[in-house]
Amino acid sequence: MEYIEINEWNADSRSIEQCVTLLNNGAVGILPTDSIYAFACLLNNKKGIEQICKLVGKKPEKANLSLIFHDFKNISEYTQPFSTATFKILKKYLPGPFTFILKANSEIPKFFLSNKKTIGFRIPDNEITKSIVQRLNYPLVVASVHSEDEIIDYLTEPEEIYSTFQNKVDFIVSGGTGGNIPSTVVDLTNGYPELIREGKGEFFD
Repeated sequence: MEYIEINEWNADSRSIEQCVTLLNNGAVGILPTDSIYAFACLLNNKKGIEQICKLVGKKPEKANLSLIFHDFKNISEYTQPFSTATFKILKKYLPGPFTFILKANSEIPKFFLSNKKTIGFRIPDNEITKSIVQRLNYPLVVASVHSEDEIIDYLTEPEEIYSTFQNKVDFIVSGGTGGNIPSTVVDLTNGYPELIREGKGEFFD
């Protein structure tokens, strides 16, 4: 198990490359985002996705998994065409602590979609994870790292994350103290924004 410390504002390119290599080789890791620390693996990593589902205690068809993209071009490669109005919303709020839901296209593996036809996706405002996804040039599947504590919903300290998951994932990126408020979820599949979950991001449209 690799424990990789990276300063978000002065990221070591060798450490970023180490994460990229691990993910390309089928690893499941834990990465910082601009909201919650998240389990992560490549979208084409079926075993990795199944492992993440076990870690969050959900069946694949019921797990709230999202995708992390690097930019808007990346998003359009995996979603059905969307309107100019939708693009303006995405441009306004991303990168940021939002998960937007759009209709998926055939580039999304069927084993990921299961019976769903939509995907939730993010471009988090976190330089570590953005750099990793940019180097991969391929989406990551992510799910929030929850705490087993009945009072605390999410683990925020890398050391605590390490002690809890060191034998359950292949690597952990320590990128400083994480947040404990999840992303705001907005459904854009009907041509207009529908607020599904109010979280860290403030949505005004």
